[in-house]
Amino acid sequence: MVKTLTSINQKTQIAYLAMGCFWGPQLLFDKTPGVASTRVGYMGGNQRSFPHLTYVQVCTHLTNYAETVEVVYDPKKISYSKLLDIFFENHDLTQKNRQHFDIGNQYRSAIFYIDEKQKKEIENSIKSRQKSYQSKIVTKISSAKKSKFFEAEEYHQKYLSKKGITAPTCHT
Repeated sequence: MVKTLTSINQKTQIAYLAMGCFWGPQLLFDKTPGVASTRVGYMGGNQRSFPHLTYVQVCTHLTNYAETVEVVYDPKKISYSKLLDIFFENHDLTQKNRQHFDIGNQYRSAIFYIDEKQKKEIENSIKSRQKSYQSKIVTKISSAKKSKFFEAEEYHQKYLSKKGITAPTCHT
């Protein structure tokens, strides 16, 4: 299925957020009012060396892809700024290439913006939040236009929900 980077249809927008293991964040965003749908996948890696991607390849730490949640949302019901608040409040944005016990570049904190408006909101949010942290915020900001979103294997989609887990246990 081909989608534009900015929207699924006229009423929705897309956010690409990487905050460690993608299972917990997917459940978190699935429970967020205003979010229409989510998918988990991989973004931000070496597309030339890895034009088709698998989880096994990502786990080698050689691909430089980050586990990412694609969030499709209705901007009339939830703002991009609010999604950023949820993103920043639910993982450690000062940890480089790890979250909790998950270690590796696929677990980095990253945001892939779809346009300059999103980029500006991200930069402003980080600048504002940095004042509250002694450690440097290491969230990587990249253009989604420069990185293809590879949908993760089916067994990763809605993983926690399929297991009957109702709390986003990866990161809260």
